Amino acid sequence: MKKHIPLALRIIVAVILIQTLRFKFLAHPDSVYIFETVGLEPYGRIGIGITELIAGILLLIRKTAWAGALLTLGVIGGAIIMHLTQLGIDVKGDGGLLFATAVITFVLSAIVAFIYRKDIPFLKL
Repeated sequence: MKKHIPLALRIIVAVILIQTLRFKFLAHPDSVYIFETVGLEPYGRIGIGITELIAGILLLIRKTAWAGALLTLGVIGGAIIMHLTQLGIDVKGDGGLLFATAVITFVLSAIVAFIYRKDIPFLKL
């Protein structure tokens, strides 16, 4: 059972990242609104979407899970900061769902990074 938990966490984070890509890549009005509000439309929306796609793929590969987790921490950490400074917790009446999803994704990716910390090459002594 314990050996399946890291895989499950990696899959959960990857699914969260990958399922949001359709909003970014297809220029959903809510996604466009968010990136316009923070001054990153359209290049930031597309660039962050590509970064999240890469992170999701890296998370699904055991050897690169650490890289996917660290990349996710950076991207989602930025999203959380944007929520706290420019967007607010409740974006367009979503009741804070987008913010909560970001926080959950951040925490889960931190756990994945911790689990696979021994695989991080620049932390090896």
